[in-house]
Amino acid sequence: MPHHTTGIVSYTCATYSESVLDLQPTLDTGGVSADPCGLQRLCRTDLGSGAWIDYLEGWLTDDVEVFDTLVEHAPWRQDRRQMYDRVVDVPRLTAWCTDPGRLPHPTLVRAFLALNDHYDEPFTSAGLCWYRDGHDSVAWHGDTIRKRRARTEIAIVSLGDARPLQLRPRGGGPSLSFPLGHGDLLVMGGTCQTTWEHAVPKVRHAGPRISVQFRQRGVD
Repeated sequence: MPHHTTGIVSYTCATYSESVLDLQPTLDTGGVSADPCGLQRLCRTDLGSGAWIDYLEGWLTDDVEVFDTLVEHAPWRQDRRQMYDRVVDVPRLTAWCTDPGRLPHPTLVRAFLALNDHYDEPFTSAGLCWYRDGHDSVAWHGDTIRKRRARTEIAIVSLGDARPLQLRPRGGGPSLSFPLGHGDLLVMGGTCQTTWEHAVPKVRHAGPRISVQFRQRGVD
């Protein structure tokens, strides 16, 4: 059930205590499938105009180990951008993986395979963002869709400290807030990238968090 806080609708769903990925003890890429007691427990929120959100708390239970592995082994880079008359650091570190089957922790590979089993169109790449503290953030945006398509899915796995992912409809309207924390999964689907925007705002106090975004072909 959603509850209202300061003009933003905040969503929570019941936590699923046993991770679908814990039920796959070995990295057997030939026989991994989505567990019916895992992704089948996703909470779907219909946003209207063909957009929707799937949300599942605590999908990964070994998120601390996965987080530490990504910190050490992901090819992190510090991007810079033009802001008015100067060039500044983008407030987060990023990395990109063109083959999610080669992500540096087997839990993420199993997550990738389980998501591909669950959704109709396969995910083909993974972007990573490392929010080092509450000062790191990402501004309001919709992800770029390079192919001519009306609908797509982006699956976000959250690792580390909790941070709110906020969404707002393009053209105005109430915002939604999903408190993504340890091992949570959120999937933005349908027309969400073209009819809604999303952001991770700055907060006063927060520990480090890594967001792993599985993307389908033609989505940046």
